[in-house]
Amino acid sequence: MAQTLRSQSPLALINRDIKEHPKENTFAAATLVLGLVALITAAFPGLHLVSSWAGLFGVLAGAYGQMISATTGERSILVVGLGASALGFFLGMSNGGLFGGLVG
Repeated sequence: MAQTLRSQSPLALINRDIKEHPKENTFAAATLVLGLVALITAAFPGLHLVSSWAGLFGVLAGAYGQMISATTGERSILVVGLGASALGFFLGMSNGGLFGGLVG
């Protein structure tokens, strides 16, 4: 039996219900990017401001993204991004915090 082959976009792995979720996908991507930024900059103690702020915004974006997510693929990306954001945030806080000694 002949079957047609459809080329699937990368979003087809996230949107399994065949509907578009631009807001939810944006929060998932933003959380993942902020998590990666926070995690990578946490390796350098001098970049603790970037690490802690990116981690904080990543955790907040990921928490809101979890509340509005519609598919399992989105939730999977959000969990990975949340974990990276939280780890980067905690390491940034241990290296100097959100304000780096400027306040307090």
